Amino acid sequence: MLGALVVIVLFFQWWTHSKMLTSDNMMNLLNGNSYILVLAIGMVMVIIAGHIDLSVGSVAAFVGIIVAKATFDWSWPWWAAILLGLAVGLLVGVWQGFWVAVIGIPAFIVTLAGMLIFRGANQLVGDSQSVPVPERIQWLGGGYMKEIGPDTGYNNLTVLLGLAGCAAVVWGLMRARRTAVRMQSEVDPLWVTITKMVLLCAVILYLTNLYATGRPGTSFPIPGLILLALVLIYAFITSRTVLGRHVYAIGGNRQAAELSGVKSRKVNFLVIMNMGLLAAVAAIMFIGRSTASGPADGNQWELDAIAAVFIGGAAVSGGVGTVTGSMVGGLVMATMNNGLQLKGIGADATQIIKGLVLLIAVALDVWNKNQGRFSIIGLLTKRSSGQQPAQDTSSTTSPTG
Repeated sequence: MLGALVVIVLFFQWWTHSKMLTSDNMMNLLNGNSYILVLAIGMVMVIIAGHIDLSVGSVAAFVGIIVAKATFDWSWPWWAAILLGLAVGLLVGVWQGFWVAVIGIPAFIVTLAGMLIFRGANQLVGDSQSVPVPERIQWLGGGYMKEIGPDTGYNNLTVLLGLAGCAAVVWGLMRARRTAVRMQSEVDPLWVTITKMVLLCAVILYLTNLYATGRPGTSFPIPGLILLALVLIYAFITSRTVLGRHVYAIGGNRQAAELSGVKSRKVNFLVIMNMGLLAAVAAIMFIGRSTASGPADGNQWELDAIAAVFIGGAAVSGGVGTVTGSMVGGLVMATMNNGLQLKGIGADATQIIKGLVLLIAVALDVWNKNQGRFSIIGLLTKRSSGQQPAQDTSSTTSPTG
C-alpha cells in the first residue's frame, strides 16, 4: 500500500495540475486527518486482538463536548479541561473493557451499545448545541511549530525535525541490516539498503521543504507532531513489548495463547481501555481544529478508522496488522479525499470511491496471502545475481522404501 500511496499522490498531483503537493494543501491534509489517524492507532490494536470498536466516534464526540463545556461554562483552565477529557475517555474505555473482558460480551455488541449511549450523552450534555473552545486548545488542533533561531527562509524547527527523520531512517535500516547479519538470516545487497535510504530521505526532505517554506506563521502542524509521537510510542509497544506480542498472540489463536500463559482478559481489557484514551486524544485535536464542539462531531469516524486499518494490511480475523501500515492506509484515504475535493468531486461520488478502494484493498491483501506477496526488491536481487526460481521436483522424485 505504500507504493499505492505514492501512485495516488502522483496521480492527483497530475490531475489537479500540481495542486496536491503544495505547502498549504499538505498542511491542510495533515491538520484535517490527524485525528482519524490517531483513532487508527488504537483501532489497529483492537482489530489485531480480534475485536472491533464501533463507538470511537461517539466517545470522541462525548469527550469533546465535556472539554468544551469545562472551559466555556464551568470556567476550568484549558489544561485542566484537557486532563478531564483524557480521564473521561479512559473511564469510558474501562467501562467498555469491563463488559468485553470480564463479562465476556463481544466487543461488537458492547461498542454498538456505546455508540448509541455516548452519542446521546453528547447531545444531552451539550443540549445539541455547539460550544467554543479557547485558543490554547485550538493550537493543539490547528497550530504550528514556532520559529526559533536565525532567519534562514525556512522554519528551523521543521528543518531539524526533517533531518532527525532522515537520521532515524539511516539508523533503522543499518540496525536492521546488522541484526540480520548477526542472526545469519537473508540480507539484502548493500546497494538495496542504500537505495532505500536515499529514496526515503529524499521523500522526507521534500516534505520538510514543503512544510518549512509555507505561508508566514506556518510550519509543521502541531497535530502532526502529536501523531508522530503516538506512532513512535505505539509502534514500539506493539513490536517490542510483551503486551504487544500478547495482543498478536490472542488475535492469532486465543486458545493457544492462553495455554501459553497469556492472560487474555487482561490484554483485551487494556486494548479496549486504550481505545477510549486515544478517542479522547482525537476529540481534543478535532475540537481544536474546528474551534468548537458540536452534536455532529464524530459521525462515521469509526468507519474511517476501520477502513484505514484494513487498507493498511490488517487481517479481518485478527492477529495481523501494524501501526505504520494503518498510517499508510489512513493516508491513502486522506489523500483520495483531498484530491477529489481539489477536483470538486461531490460527496456522493467520494463515498462510492472510498468504498471501492476499501473492497479492492482487502481483496488484494487476501490474494497476496494466498499467492505469495510480490516483491520488487526480491525480483531485482534475483536478476542481478543470476538466480533462477527453484523448480518443484516433488513430482519427479521417486518414493523410497
